[in-house]
Amino acid sequence: MTTANGTSKTVTVRVQRFNPDVDKKPYLADFPVQMTPDTTILDALESIKAEQDGSVTYRRSCRHAICGSCAMNINGHNVLVCHEPLRNHLDRKGQVTIRPLPYLPIIKDLVVDRTSFWQQYLRVKPWLIPPSDSSGNVPETEFRVSPEEVAALNDAEKCIMCGACYSACTVVAFNKKYIGPHALLKSFLRVMDPRDSTPAERLADLDQGDGVFRCHTIFNCIDACPKGLDPTKAIETLRGLVQKRAKFEETRQQRQQKLAQPILNDPPGGFANL
Repeated sequence: MTTANGTSKTVTVRVQRFNPDVDKKPYLADFPVQMTPDTTILDALESIKAEQDGSVTYRRSCRHAICGSCAMNINGHNVLVCHEPLRNHLDRKGQVTIRPLPYLPIIKDLVVDRTSFWQQYLRVKPWLIPPSDSSGNVPETEFRVSPEEVAALNDAEKCIMCGACYSACTVVAFNKKYIGPHALLKSFLRVMDPRDSTPAERLADLDQGDGVFRCHTIFNCIDACPKGLDPTKAIETLRGLVQKRAKFEETRQQRQQKLAQPILNDPPGGFANL
């Protein structure tokens, strides 16, 4: 119902509820919410919890689409609810349906167990492994990385680990051992970083049965990413590098011998030179 000033109306927010201590299966509960043009989906959940049912459970933190805590499934699509206007997701009946991220065990209501998500993330060793001091390739001041090499990382560092791509992946739905698009994107970040000294080791791990060749290239991860990243393109790049990792390792070792030198005359690094 629209108010007299025309700035607010009542809509129905359908929230999937499930308490494993008392419920046999999930169910939907309807809540009326006053919506203004600025109301986000997270605002609606906050209103429900504060004014109607304090037991509604969900994750949230920064409210600025940075922390990745509030990824949920809205009308069948994974999004960050703090970043999504409620009015953009209403159906013809003035309703929106909020469910937890799919393919993951439900802890309670909209909160899922992301253990497998973090296990795969740690598996790829997402931290930088620089050259050892004994290699002679460690500069006294800083590593000299060219703009072309930075561009080759393809914005992979912008991933906020929200889990939207992981739980949208149909391979993950049937195989929790699959590394997953989030971890493969982080692996791509390290493989392509000229400062990293273990590209061959990383690529060998990705060549396993649950690695890059398990991806079915359905592009669900691209559609789900709230940052507009392209995990599929990163996976395709890694597939090519896996097949020539010995040559790539040799190229990386040659490049690291120049990490302490000025970059003005350095050729672009990366797989394009192979």
